[in-house]
Amino acid sequence: MPDTIAQEGGIGRRSVLKGAALVGGLAAAPRAGAAAKAPLLAPTPPMGWNSWNSFATTITEAQALETAAIQARELLPFGYDVFTIDIQWYEPEASSYTYNAKPVPTLDGHGRLLPAPNRFPSAANGKGFAPIAAKVHALGMKFGVHLMRGIPRLAVERNLPVLGTNGIRAADIADTASICPWNPDMYGVDMRKPGAQAYYDSVFALLASWGVDFVKMDDMSRPYDAHAPEIEAAAKAIRATSRPILLSLSPGETPVPRADHVAAHAQMWRISDDFWDDWKMLEAQFTRLENWSPHARPGAWPDADMLPLGRLALGQRDTKFTPDEQRTLMTLWSIARSPLIMGGDLRHLDAPTRALLTNHEVIAVNQASSENRPWFVADDRRIWTARAAKGGHYVALFNTGDKPGETAFDLRLLGLSGSVQVRNLWAGKDEGPSPLRLARPLPPHGAALYRVIPA
Repeated sequence: MPDTIAQEGGIGRRSVLKGAALVGGLAAAPRAGAAAKAPLLAPTPPMGWNSWNSFATTITEAQALETAAIQARELLPFGYDVFTIDIQWYEPEASSYTYNAKPVPTLDGHGRLLPAPNRFPSAANGKGFAPIAAKVHALGMKFGVHLMRGIPRLAVERNLPVLGTNGIRAADIADTASICPWNPDMYGVDMRKPGAQAYYDSVFALLASWGVDFVKMDDMSRPYDAHAPEIEAAAKAIRATSRPILLSLSPGETPVPRADHVAAHAQMWRISDDFWDDWKMLEAQFTRLENWSPHARPGAWPDADMLPLGRLALGQRDTKFTPDEQRTLMTLWSIARSPLIMGGDLRHLDAPTRALLTNHEVIAVNQASSENRPWFVADDRRIWTARAAKGGHYVALFNTGDKPGETAFDLRLLGLSGSVQVRNLWAGKDEGPSPLRLARPLPPHGAALYRVIPA
């Protein structure tokens, strides 16, 4: 997905993410004879870590296992349970946020991507990601991988046979006119061709055999209608595995009018291109999340992308977001119920970043609120509210302007009367009774998050 990332010396381009799929937000079809439907996948917004913001295309097995252990120790107790290796794990020479013009990905004899053994030694001898997945599972977490849409161009060049077919080969199903504008690895798959679904079935069967729980499938959401047959094919292939794999579609912008279709085939989908630590990008996410707010529900989550916090960009720098902007980011993602996927390098997790990610009361807004909605107040002021699971309401106040100022909300709009008790979630303390006009001074690009209950 074309997208900008801030790097020293210039601007780079790339895509990301995430996924797994189901029809109507339901998990993979039950096995024959099952008495009831399988549990809903992603009943709450997924939480976890992804390698893109910190490792680009370069992560190795040793780095992955070190990071997974840190995630299990520091973040898993707060709900961050998905560990995902992002793009080009199959590329032996991956080196940065750019792509080789003539990649030579690691493939099996049926054109399916395999982990590059020079980077993932345990994948040798056909083991794939199974050894790493087993270690991630042993830590109590789910294992995710990134997957590009389509079939490797190298598989087409070699015209490899499609598994599960009688004589159909890669060139028979490839749509060589359907290419990703920012990545040279794949051709699209022409789903009108015999053997096309068999190819996707074989790919997801392989991922399931490794123990993959989450697939971030890239180059999917734009142009949406052109790629819709492959979105449906991925969902169908996941159901065929009988493994509850979450499907995350990337990049955006996924068109809002296609909300019903995307929710029927994936558990999360990107609403923007790659999101990085730039205030203008964060400001733009307000409008996108406002537009998508009616469509977020259990099993179907609009995704504002990963959290570019802490150490980023191959260790070259820390986040450019100010502390106030970081709080705004976490407040907005939480009240809008976007997935919380940390992108920074956990090997350099500092105390302020950890505190930002692990506030129990803020996470509860993301995981257990309902009736989440935005309210327009005035330019440079944004308000979101939600109903709290244990009673009362959440109110998020934002100042998106460049000067300090007051942000206020009339709590009567929530049906409240009399006085209310207010708790400051970021401070973790009660502020006592409050009038029905909840007003607070906020710094530039700042936010505050409260729970209010009748006095």
